[in-house]
Amino acid sequence: MKRIGITVFLVLAAAAVFAGAGREAGASTAGGDRSLETILARKKLVLGLDDSFPPMGFRNENNEIVGYDVDLAKEVARRMGVELVLQPIDWNAKEQELNTGEIDCIWNGFTITEERKQNLLFSPPYLKNAQVIVVKGNSPVNTLKDLAGKTAGTQAGSSSVDAIEDAPEFKASLKTVIEYKDFLTALMDLDVGGVDAVVIDLVVANDNINRSGKPFRILNETLGEEEFGIGFRKNDRTLADKVWATLREMSGDGTVARIATRWLGADISIIGK
Repeated sequence: MKRIGITVFLVLAAAAVFAGAGREAGASTAGGDRSLETILARKKLVLGLDDSFPPMGFRNENNEIVGYDVDLAKEVARRMGVELVLQPIDWNAKEQELNTGEIDCIWNGFTITEERKQNLLFSPPYLKNAQVIVVKGNSPVNTLKDLAGKTAGTQAGSSSVDAIEDAPEFKASLKTVIEYKDFLTALMDLDVGGVDAVVIDLVVANDNINRSGKPFRILNETLGEEEFGIGFRKNDRTLADKVWATLREMSGDGTVARIATRWLGADISIIGK
């Protein structure tokens, strides 16, 4: 009986230590999720983004980070009474940056996928997107089949990589796939003939073609439609709910429509729709 009693005591003591560690780290405990409380007390919301992903988030001619998602997040933070801190990250390490606490959310044309949902808490979708193929204007390529034996480029760690993987016949038909640090580099290589095509997000492709004036065109066939969401740590439900409630408020009073028209040319937001 004494041996059993000692064992029970040790188990309870260990449980108390782990519980204490969870509280120190700000983890969700029996007392509830404190993610929103932490942000409000700190008065800062740190947003992780790829700063070369126009029109969602990118650097302008003055080296300022601007874009559709940036303007949405700035207004959300203002209404929450906190400062928005824009933290450029390595897109390949985005989930690690979030889970180690370096950032509070990932908000930058972040595609919702079943695989990512296993590790992250996503907001509802706020924008529709598609994975498309961009080629030079004088390219003989008009269909996915025309890319057989040719080279495609894309951004490492992006949902475009997933789209290629999810189309095994298309991938097998390609000579090779080159993964670049960002889409802008991939498009520059397309322009000089380094690749035959770029697999890219539709919103980024449209923005680049409109702003750069490069003779690119988008194939009619796509590699699938998708939706953008905001990624949070799995247990940060109160923070995620507050951000989404604020976005719905902004949609209702016309703020989202104004921001969308500025950056996307029209109100194509799906918040509250």
